[in-house]
Formats: sequence, C-alpha cells, structure tokens
Amino acid sequence: MAIPKKGSRLITVDGVAYRWRVRHKPTYSQGNAWGPLTFAVEPADGSGRVLLVSLPCSRPDAWLGERSMTIRPALVTATIRRALDHGWDPRRTGSAFLLGITEEELTGPMDNEPPSHRVTLMGR
Repeated sequence: MAIPKKGSRLITVDGVAYRWRVRHKPTYSQGNAWGPLTFAVEPADGSGRVLLVSLPCSRPDAWLGERSMTIRPALVTATIRRALDHGWDPRRTGSAFLLGITEEELTGPMDNEPPSHRVTLMGR
C-alpha cells in the first residue's frame, strides 16, 4: 500500500526521508467520531512497509464535534522514532505496522505538556 503523493508531506527523521499523510476525507466511522484520528507514514521513495498511527482523539472534521487535535511535524517525528523503537522496519515489505498512541504518550512529543484538544462544532 503506497501513500498518494498528492496531499502528503515530506519529513526527515534522523537523516531518513519519509512521507506522511492524513486521509483526505473521514471514513464513516471517523465522521461519526467512532474511529480515531489516524495518519500514515512510509519511506519517501514509496518502497517498504507503511506505518499506520492511531491517536486518542477524533478528526477535526468529525460530524459530531468530539475532541480533536492538529497533527504537527514534531508529533510525526516522535511517532516515527517510537515506531522504530517498537520494531517497525520501513525498508521491509509486508502489511502495515499498526501503532496506537495513548493520551499519556502524547505528552513527550508535545514539549512535555498535555495535548490541547479542541471541540469543533459543525454549523449549518
């Protein structure tokens, strides 16, 4: 599974280039805030194993206005390092490597402060 180049961003972590992306539109479950905010990471050249990261909040565009957060490059960098520590080898092929991040694990990448969540209300 390769990440589409359109809408993705490049990031370099410890001298290695990666491409990361949040899905353009929410799935039905994510739109209802039943599913978490997720993003995907892969080596920049598109070869290898994809990392799928699940965060403990909803997408900002969830229809029901649940807690959400913005994914920043510092969080992506910290998540890539965490995945590498947990056995993700981006050079190997295979099914996606799943990594779930808890609320407590977000504190370190966010400058040792608890993550700030916002509630987005969808108006008509």
